Amino acid sequence: MTRDIDRGTRSVQALISMTLYNIVPTLVELALVLAVLGVKFGLFFIWITLGALALYICFTVAVTEWRTKFRRTMNEFAAVAQTRAIDSLLNYETVKYFNNEEFEARRYDASLDHYRKAAVKSQRTLSMLTIGQQVLVTGSLVLMLWHTTSGVVEGRMTLGDLVMVNAFMIQLYIPLNLLGVVYREMKQSLTDVDKMFILLDEKREVLDAPGAQALTGSDFTVRFEDVSFDYEPARPILKHVSFEIPAGKTVAVVGPSGSGKSTLARLLYRFYDVRQGRITIGGQDIREVTQSSVRRAIGIVPQDTVLFNDTIEYNIAYGRPGATREEVEAAARAARIHDFIMATPKGYETTVGERGLKLSGGEKQRAAIARTLLKNPPIVIFDEATSALDSANERAIQSELKNAAQGKTTLVIAHRLSTVVDAHEILVLESGVIVERGTHAQLLVKQGRYAQMWQLQKIEDSE
Repeated sequence: MTRDIDRGTRSVQALISMTLYNIVPTLVELALVLAVLGVKFGLFFIWITLGALALYICFTVAVTEWRTKFRRTMNEFAAVAQTRAIDSLLNYETVKYFNNEEFEARRYDASLDHYRKAAVKSQRTLSMLTIGQQVLVTGSLVLMLWHTTSGVVEGRMTLGDLVMVNAFMIQLYIPLNLLGVVYREMKQSLTDVDKMFILLDEKREVLDAPGAQALTGSDFTVRFEDVSFDYEPARPILKHVSFEIPAGKTVAVVGPSGSGKSTLARLLYRFYDVRQGRITIGGQDIREVTQSSVRRAIGIVPQDTVLFNDTIEYNIAYGRPGATREEVEAAARAARIHDFIMATPKGYETTVGERGLKLSGGEKQRAAIARTLLKNPPIVIFDEATSALDSANERAIQSELKNAAQGKTTLVIAHRLSTVVDAHEILVLESGVIVERGTHAQLLVKQGRYAQMWQLQKIEDSE
């Protein structure tokens, strides 16, 4: 996408520049030269020039249209090569884990070879076009020069006329040749800009309803009412899910991987819209209010934390742009990451690297927790918020998360059941269906799926 956008923006600039500074002046120059030749030396020069121009335009348009597909193919292979290079660089650790440097190099070389062949074919057709254009222009100029020379020999024209016609032929040759080059470049630019326009034409999947208002009121009760959702029709993710998170209470969702737990958070954030049913906040359907107001009311600590290639302070302050250093430090202390930050040589000015690669998984997750604590929203989602932490830090941060959730509507998505025992209600989700619900004690008494998971994790912890 970045390659297509970059190439497209450059092409738009080239199109505007060529139209304003090449085509219009060239047409004016061509008209003036033809007028002088026609008035001074007769219509023969005008008809020869117009005939050559018509052939020139037809030939240029036909050949350029034919070779456009080669240019488009070349662009596609260039994009594939660029994508493979960036992908292997971003995932350099995985490449090294499996000792696949040579494999990636061969893959990239193969992509470059495809690009080279397409580029050679594109250049060959360009040469054919250029040669044809030169033949047409040169032929018309030779014919005009022959006519003028015959006039001098027969006494109808003077040597001065010959010199004048020759000078004007140069004035004709330059704009005619330039028009061909400009058209060719414009056609290539239009081909390059084509993919960018395709991107611009893409429709957003999630749109605010016409006239949507901001989320209002102080009631932040969240309800999922008969919600069904799928990313693909053949693979349903959630099936008629209904539950309520009362304002200021905590509801936890547990279950095996792939059961649809994280999808609940994505739907609440309106990254997607439900296929059936509805989700409400304070009785307001989130599809009928603005997305920005919904997202302002929600904070999330995701399972996979991604940080910007900037300072630690910037990444924490991202939760509330404009926060003071004191507020950032308070959030960092609450997330138990302040001491680590101060132990680094640059403190809060330490750069975390692309996607936070200079931090460990636990440090990134604590930074994400600090970012959400700083945002201080009325609704909080913890999506496996302590999955990358060791047991000691998990217990320490768990108490901080509990304090952060005080008085907030909280959805906890968890794999480790020990982190959700204090939830007001626990939902057990399997294959997109709620199979059990209740408090920790109630679910243990039932001796159902939750109790089995609890016993299994106790055995794993003891080992």
